[in-house]
Amino acid sequence: MKPSKMIGGDYSLELNNIFHTGQVEPASCFQRLFGSVQTGLILKDITLEVRAGEVMAILGSKGSGKRALLEVIARRSKGLSRGQILLDGRPLTQAMFNQCCAYVGHRADLVPSLSVQQTLHYAANLSIGSQVSGYVKDSRVRQVLADLALSQVSRHSVEALTEGEYRRLVIGTQLVKDPVLLLLDEPTAGLDPLTTYLVVSMVSSHAKRRGRAVILTMEKPRSDVFPFLERVAYLCLGDLVYAGPTRMMLDYFRAVGFPCPEMENPLMYYLCLSTVDRRSRERFVESNAQIVALVEKFKMEGAPYRKSSAMSVLLGSPPNDHQPNSHPYPYSAQGSSTTQIGMTLYQRQFASTFGCSWQALFYLSARLIAMPIAFLLVWIFFHDIKDYQTTFMSRSGLLLTCITTTYLTSIFTTAYTFAPHRTRYYQENQDGSYNGPLFLVSYFTFSLPLAFLTVFGSSAILYHLMKFDDWTELSLFAAVLLSCYLFAEQLVVAVMAISKNPYNTSVFCIYIVSVMIVLGSGMLRSYRGMSEWLSWVTYATQTRYAGAYLTAQAFDGRQQYNGLPQSVEQNCSIPAAEPFVCRYPDGASYVNERYPATVADPQINLVASFVFPVAAAVFNILLYVAPLPSYVKAKFRE
Repeated sequence: MKPSKMIGGDYSLELNNIFHTGQVEPASCFQRLFGSVQTGLILKDITLEVRAGEVMAILGSKGSGKRALLEVIARRSKGLSRGQILLDGRPLTQAMFNQCCAYVGHRADLVPSLSVQQTLHYAANLSIGSQVSGYVKDSRVRQVLADLALSQVSRHSVEALTEGEYRRLVIGTQLVKDPVLLLLDEPTAGLDPLTTYLVVSMVSSHAKRRGRAVILTMEKPRSDVFPFLERVAYLCLGDLVYAGPTRMMLDYFRAVGFPCPEMENPLMYYLCLSTVDRRSRERFVESNAQIVALVEKFKMEGAPYRKSSAMSVLLGSPPNDHQPNSHPYPYSAQGSSTTQIGMTLYQRQFASTFGCSWQALFYLSARLIAMPIAFLLVWIFFHDIKDYQTTFMSRSGLLLTCITTTYLTSIFTTAYTFAPHRTRYYQENQDGSYNGPLFLVSYFTFSLPLAFLTVFGSSAILYHLMKFDDWTELSLFAAVLLSCYLFAEQLVVAVMAISKNPYNTSVFCIYIVSVMIVLGSGMLRSYRGMSEWLSWVTYATQTRYAGAYLTAQAFDGRQQYNGLPQSVEQNCSIPAAEPFVCRYPDGASYVNERYPATVADPQINLVASFVFPVAAAVFNILLYVAPLPSYVKAKFRE
C-alpha cells in the first residue's frame, strides 16, 4: 500500500461500539499455561472519536480499562474484541497500525549504553524506510531532539538521564517516524508537576504542528494540562461516563446535575465522580448507583458529544472540508528493507559495546577482558606443576578448570550483554520493526568475532603451561574452547527467550553446565566405571566430546609423560616400582583409563563439539520465530 493512498490530511480515528473481553483477575503460571484464566467484559460499548491535530486524554482509576482500550486500538489486545475501529474511514488493521501509528507503553527499556542521539538515530533507521535519505533522517532526529528539549543531553548516555528525560526519549523513539496516531500509556506517571506539564505540552505542540492525533491515558490529571487536551474520555469499569470535547465537558455535567465547584480541578473532580468509592459499603453502593446512572445518561444524551461532526452541528459551525495531503505522510509508511534493518541492528550492537559510557565499558570488558583475566588466574594457580605421577591429575584439573571457566565466562557475559537488546527486541517486535531470526543473526554476527578474540587470546596465555609443540595445537585447543563458549552463549540466549532476569538466567544455565561437566567430561568420573544407561545419556552433552578431545590432546602420544617418577626419591622407570604408586607409565595409559577407544576419537570429538553450538543456534532461531505465550512476552513490557 502506497503512502499516498493511505491517510488523508484531515483524518480521524473512530471507535464504534467496542466491546472487549479479557483477563479480570491475576492468574498463576499454570492457569495461564492451560488457559483456565478467569475472563470478563473489560470494555463495554465504547464509542468515541479523535481527529487530526487533537489530543485526547482517557481518564479513569486503576482497573477502569484505560490500557485495555489502547491495546484494542493498537490491535495488541489478548482476548475477544468486537466493534469497529476506523482510521480515515478505513478499518484499522494491525499491519496498518504498525505502518502509520505508534504505541508507547507505560514502561520501555532502552539500551543503556547508547547516547540519546544514537538511540533516536537507530530508531529512525529501524522505522524509516531506505527510500528516505540519510540527511532527512538526521534532520528528523535533530527536530525530535529540539521538540522534546533533549538537545542539551543529546550526547549523554541513556543510563545518565533523569526520569523525565528518559520518558521524553522513549516518546521520541516513536515520534521520530512521525506517526499519524500516537498512543501513550501513562506518559506522566511518577513525574513531578513541571515535567508532567512539559511532556503534555510537547505532545500537544507536536499534534497541532504536524496535524497528528494523540491519545494518552492519565490516572491523576493536573489542572495545568487542561488547555492542552481537546478531548477527554472518562472510563469506569469499562463503561464510558463521558467522551467528547473538554470545552463541552463542564456544560454537559452541569446539564445532568453535576456542576464543577469553583476553584476545583475539573479533570480531577469528574474523575473522582467517575470512580467507585470503596471506603465503606454504603459509599460503594451509593457511588456505584450514581455511576450507573451517569453511564446510562451519557448513552442516551451523549451522541452529540462523541463525534466531532455532530458537535459541529450542535455548535452551528460547518464541518471541516476533507483535504487530503494537507499534512506530511509518516516516514514509517515508506517501509524498510531487511538489509537496512540488519545493518542497523549490527551497528547498534557495535555502538552499545564500543561507546564512551560506563555501561559500554562494562560490556566491552565482559566480552574481551573477563576471560583473559580468568585464564591468567588459572595460569597463576597451575604454573608450578611438577612432572611427577601427580601431574596427570593436576593437568586433568587444569583442563577441567579451562572448560568450566570458559562456560562460566560465556554465561555471565551473554546474560548481562544480551539482556538489554533482548528486551528491546520484544518491544520493537510489537511495533513490527523486525522479526526474531533477523535479530539473532545480527547478534551472532556481532558476537562471533569478539568470542573468537577473547577465547584465542585466553588460550595463548596457557601456551607454555599446556606444553604445546606448535601453534597448530594451540589453535585446536582454542577451537574446542570456542565451541564451549559459543554453546554456553546459545544456551543463555535460549533461556532468556522466557526469562527476563540475567542473574536467574545465569544460575539456571550454571546448573545445566554443571550437570554436563560432572556427567560427560570424563575428568571427574571415568567412562569405564559408568553404567551403560548413563553412558548413553552423555551423548547429549557437549562436554563428552570437548573433554575427551582436550584430554587426548594433552596426554596421548607425548614423550614427556613417559615413565614419570612418583617423587624425587621414587623412580617409576625401575622394575621394582609399585604398580599402584606408579600408575601411569605414559600419557596414553591415562587416556585409556578415562575414556574407551570409541569415546576418544579426536576427529569425531572435534566436529561434534561444534555441532552443539550450531544446532543450538538453529534451535534459537526457531524458538524466536515460534509464538510464545502472551504472558511470557508481557513481562518484557511491564
